[in-house]
Amino acid sequence: MKAFILAAGRGTRISRYLSGKPKCTVDIGGIPLIRYTVDLLRSKGVTEIALALGYNQQAIRDVLEGTGVKFYVNPFYDVTNSIASAWFAKDFLLGDDMLIMNGDVYLDETLLDLLLAEKKRPVMFADGSRKETADYKFYYPQGRLLKYGKELQGDDITGEYIGLGLFAKDFMPHFVDRMEEMIARQEHGVWWENVVYSMTEEDSIHVTDVRGNFWAEVDYIEDYDRILKHRGVERREME
Repeated sequence: MKAFILAAGRGTRISRYLSGKPKCTVDIGGIPLIRYTVDLLRSKGVTEIALALGYNQQAIRDVLEGTGVKFYVNPFYDVTNSIASAWFAKDFLLGDDMLIMNGDVYLDETLLDLLLAEKKRPVMFADGSRKETADYKFYYPQGRLLKYGKELQGDDITGEYIGLGLFAKDFMPHFVDRMEEMIARQEHGVWWENVVYSMTEEDSIHVTDVRGNFWAEVDYIEDYDRILKHRGVERREME
């Protein structure tokens, strides 16, 4: 299995705390978040890892120096979204089962073990303990993704998407083909996940619920503080 991590964006909702650094480089107790993620994946046998870079890419390169990860640069990160970042890495996305995740996501080791043990493909992951407070919402009765979006309400919410999916080797050529079609239509302002969402009518997209396991997406300072509390460390002044 390979892993592809999206880390090209600036992170505007938390940027005032970051002094110009990408949010995936926040310190989570003596180690940057993205270095923690890469090291954790490697410890679980995921040795071929690539990142999509854009905003302040050198800061990410610095904290990952010597790790042997591959880098793909989206020079248009400020006017595109993550689908464009994935497009620049399309060759990497082929040839093996693929874990795709957003670089601002913190995964507890126990949760990563659960994710990597999942046999269903293609599968996205969601947290059923977070519904009305969720940022991006999924509706997945019987574990199949039927609805998705920030605007879902009430009974149309099963849980919150956690920013990660697993895909079989034979699914990825279809993913890349669909991504190429969307880019050709100038749909470069959407997320990489929209490629998967566009396939829900023709393929069953599974959803595995990870409720009870710790994860956090660093969108707001409160998310960052949750990670630090989970790790038992105090927030230091961000430089």
